[in-house]
Amino acid sequence: MAGGVVASSAPVKNYPRKLTVFVVFACIVASSGGLIFGYDIGISAALISCFFASTVTRVLGRKWSMFSGGLTFLVGASINGAAKDIAMLIIGRILLGFGVGFAIQSVPLYPSEMAPAKLRGMLNIGFQLMITVGILCANLINYFTAKIKGGWGWRVSLGLACIPAIIITLGSLLLPDTPNSLIERGHTERAKAMLRKVRGTNDIDAEYEDIVAASEESKAIKHPWSNLLKRKYRPQLTMSILIPCFQQLTGINVVMFYAPVLFKTIGFGSQASLMSAVITGSINMVSTFISIATVDKVGRRALFFQGGIQMIICQVGVGTMFGFKFGTAGKANGPLSKAYTDWLLFFICAYTAGFAWSWGPLGWLVPSEIFPLEIRSACQAIVVAVNMLFTFIVAEGFLSWLCHLKFALFYCFSGILIVRTLFIAFFLPETKNRPIEEMSIVWKKHWFWGRRGYAAAAAAVRRSSVEQKAAGRKAVDSSTSSAASASSSSSSASSNSWVPDPVTGYYRPGNLRVQMDAAELRKTLLSHKQ
Repeated sequence: MAGGVVASSAPVKNYPRKLTVFVVFACIVASSGGLIFGYDIGISAALISCFFASTVTRVLGRKWSMFSGGLTFLVGASINGAAKDIAMLIIGRILLGFGVGFAIQSVPLYPSEMAPAKLRGMLNIGFQLMITVGILCANLINYFTAKIKGGWGWRVSLGLACIPAIIITLGSLLLPDTPNSLIERGHTERAKAMLRKVRGTNDIDAEYEDIVAASEESKAIKHPWSNLLKRKYRPQLTMSILIPCFQQLTGINVVMFYAPVLFKTIGFGSQASLMSAVITGSINMVSTFISIATVDKVGRRALFFQGGIQMIICQVGVGTMFGFKFGTAGKANGPLSKAYTDWLLFFICAYTAGFAWSWGPLGWLVPSEIFPLEIRSACQAIVVAVNMLFTFIVAEGFLSWLCHLKFALFYCFSGILIVRTLFIAFFLPETKNRPIEEMSIVWKKHWFWGRRGYAAAAAAVRRSSVEQKAAGRKAVDSSTSSAASASSSSSSASSNSWVPDPVTGYYRPGNLRVQMDAAELRKTLLSHKQ
């Protein structure tokens, strides 16, 4: 669905790079921030703190935002583990939420800026993998600590949150800041040295110049929040709202939060909590590896489509089975057979797997790679806030919705999944292998966003192409000399041989020097696409 608006598509830039051990280590350590998100979600505080975190991320860098999140989470976990009254528990929960908000504001951005374009998806999804590990560990710890006699097992459960907090806090101190962030804050020499280190080569001039050009545009915007509503940022703003919204409205939190209830309903009895933790948590974690292995090969859109269709089928299957057995009264019309529970378990597991290799990781990956540098921190704050808001809505509303809608609730979720899959099909361009600072070209080529958001820019490029043609013809005419007619004839033939311009996509005389390089084209596009 991503159509072009120029005569020929602009080539994808392939910067010289190697997959260095340093990059892999840095991305893994940064992704460990997902552990605190998976272990404990302080929804309300995280929703608020992410807006403050966006300023910290932009002004101080990704590294110190992660450090702030980890340290705040560590203090909150310590207070909760040692709590003597409700007030301490509330203060601890607020600090946990602030820590989560700061961490997930910066963690998805870090690997997207550090990783080579062709491996960005794989390294970024490490964040989602850590979330699944955190969820699985939290569920297992909660199950076993609840059996501790004496009623103090909850302290162990809350206090153990210090472990992932220590990992991200100390880990962030070992991390360098990204070249993008260093350039944005004026540390150009450090940024160039870091780019050589993370790419494993000295041939980094092309990529460095593109990041510098993006940084120059970023510095021109003092207040990114006030610029988000401008027309040129409409595609990114739309995605930063709808992708996390759709991610939570898949119904995944229904499965993860209320899996023990569902498993108890289908006959697991007293072992429902343990079985739900082991089964759904393990499938969630293992399936994420499938996304890691395929996202940079098949692309983001393919995983969105496959996972979406699989989840639609599973939601319809669960709804139909609940409707057949429980009806509108909500009471089973007989004992649950083994075949029934096996099929229901299959649909729940297949649904979890579909989410784990599509909307789970891609809901964080795609937003982190599509934002231009000047609004990147602000848009990431919106992604986190929308994610937290709809997590809260679904968690609080599910039981009430289930009581009123019964099995039809699962049909509602499947309907949302259909809308969401169509949205991806029509409005999200493919972003794999595209350098993060060149992502504006993806939107310019898109059949919808290119036509609406970049029409003026395309017109400006066309005018430039026309001017080049005129200049070329004039140069041909003036080069004609009566003293060298044979040479002039050859030159004229060469001049009238029109070839596609590799930058603009429009035709120009073959012997005309290209007047508009990539940086000038970027400035032309940005100056006209409002």
